Amino acid sequence: MKEQLVTKKILKWYDLNKRSLPWRKNVSLHKRQYYTLVSEFMLQQTQVATVIPYFIRFIKNVPDLKSLSKVKNKQLFKLWEGLGYYSRARNLKKTAQIVIKNFKKKLPDNFEDLISLPGIGNYTASAILAIAFNKPYIPLDGNIERVLKRYLYLKKDKDIKKDNLLQKKSIFGISSRSSDYAQALMELGALICKPNDPICNECPIIKKCKSYQKKDYDLTKKTKKNKNKYFILKVYKKNQKYLLIKNTKFNFLKNLTIFPMEELSKPKNFDENLNFKMSNMNMNIKIKYLKNTKKFQSPYWINEKKLDNYMLPSFTKKIVKYLMRN
Repeated sequence: MKEQLVTKKILKWYDLNKRSLPWRKNVSLHKRQYYTLVSEFMLQQTQVATVIPYFIRFIKNVPDLKSLSKVKNKQLFKLWEGLGYYSRARNLKKTAQIVIKNFKKKLPDNFEDLISLPGIGNYTASAILAIAFNKPYIPLDGNIERVLKRYLYLKKDKDIKKDNLLQKKSIFGISSRSSDYAQALMELGALICKPNDPICNECPIIKKCKSYQKKDYDLTKKTKKNKNKYFILKVYKKNQKYLLIKNTKFNFLKNLTIFPMEELSKPKNFDENLNFKMSNMNMNIKIKYLKNTKKFQSPYWINEKKLDNYMLPSFTKKIVKYLMRN
């Protein structure tokens, strides 16, 4: 496998500058595959610095696929608490159960089987194949995408579309060290080719970088519009206790414990008390205090003074803290 000059330069830089991350430990092949699976799920929409302590704690309590497939949801969500996007935790456990049952307790080493697993799309499958199995894939995450855009000076809307970027990434070549190379490209974007103020004088591929040649490092961003959604949050309080329910109604925080809520389609004169950003949604929340709890078959009461004793999503805890202050 012949390596291009750009490939060699990036790998040389990586060997000297890579961060010491807990999922990069020199462990057995079997553990590396498990570590990669867990870390990639955690890193979806979450920064590395945030993930590190959660990963360490998770691996300590759930050390392998077998234990992950059998972990109680209560413990799983407690370990995940604070990371958000709890669907990732549910999908991670489902993936472990399917691997144990259908793949002879071994993580699949091919693209088709990997993307058939819950929570694994094209990017995550590519990352697992490259990092865990040393296969010649370049997973196009935000960091690599940024390096690619600047290296080739991609500015036009048609140039920065995902399909085009997936084709253009071949400019980086391939390496027999596929695992290291995928991580090297990610690391280059994270440490050098930063979104703002890239450290160009330390970049190993500066001489061929078209953005550097033009002295134009600004990135064209595709604008994503968050949807505004409106909710009535119903508060039932009795003796310093709040009534909560299991969320089976909304797609966000599915099956987790929240306050009773009602979504409004086109509210008039909506004066919200709270605003949350969740995924691609702006949640505008108006609080309404109520008393009649008879319609709730299985209410769950929590004591505001013992908030830390409960396994709750951070969203619910923030609501409780707001209510305690107001």
